[in-house]
Amino acid sequence: MKPICPLLTVDAVIRYEEKIVLVRRKNNPFKDMFALPGGFVDIGETVEHAVIREAKEETGLDIEIVDLVGVYSDPSRDPRGHVVTICYIVLGYGELKAGSDAKDVDLFEIDKVPELAFDHSKIMEDVKFKYPAYYD
Repeated sequence: MKPICPLLTVDAVIRYEEKIVLVRRKNNPFKDMFALPGGFVDIGETVEHAVIREAKEETGLDIEIVDLVGVYSDPSRDPRGHVVTICYIVLGYGELKAGSDAKDVDLFEIDKVPELAFDHSKIMEDVKFKYPAYYD
């Protein structure tokens, strides 16, 4: 019998032009809400490669990983089921443009981020605590 396990995703807090990159979701859950760029880790893929790939697919940006923000595993964080995410703070480079699951992509002042999908608002609170210099 195959074990039933949580699914694994990655998310990126992308710092670009002194702002934070958010994507407007094209699909449910949370359709039309802003969220951190991210998505599911593919079988055989490292989480670091997954966050680089997902950032590029959703924002058009190349990224450099700066640090791990945290691991978020609340079983109710995603209405589709138990999904664990690993979130990184990263620097973005290149031309910003919406792609794949993103309806739109936009830049926000770090202290003016709107209410976000999933538990991404909590993640941003953790970023504020862990990286206060980003709020200067």
